[in-house]
Amino acid sequence: MTDINKRKLFVGNLPWEIRGDQLRDMFSEVGQVTDAFVSLYKDTGRSRGFGFVEFATDEDAAKAIEKFHGFELDGRRLQVNVAQPKFDKQPE
Repeated sequence: MTDINKRKLFVGNLPWEIRGDQLRDMFSEVGQVTDAFVSLYKDTGRSRGFGFVEFATDEDAAKAIEKFHGFELDGRRLQVNVAQPKFDKQPE
C-alpha cells in the first residue's frame, strides 16, 4: 500500500494558457512551492488543462486547497485536491 503524499496537489480545470511558472507564482502566495508543472500534449505542446503543485509542508498544501479549490481563474473554477498516486497497470 502506498502512502499518499499530502504535499503534492492536483490542479484541474486550468485555463489553456497557464504554464508551470505561472502556476508556481500563483500558489506561492500560500507557501513554499517545491515543484509546479502543467501537463502538456507531447505532439502539440498545448496544455492538457491540469497540472501539479508540490509544497514544502502539508500545512501549506492544505492552505492552498482551502484558498484555490473553486477559485475562478479566467472564467474557469479550479479543482484542487491532494494528488492520488499513479498506479501502474498490471500485466495481463
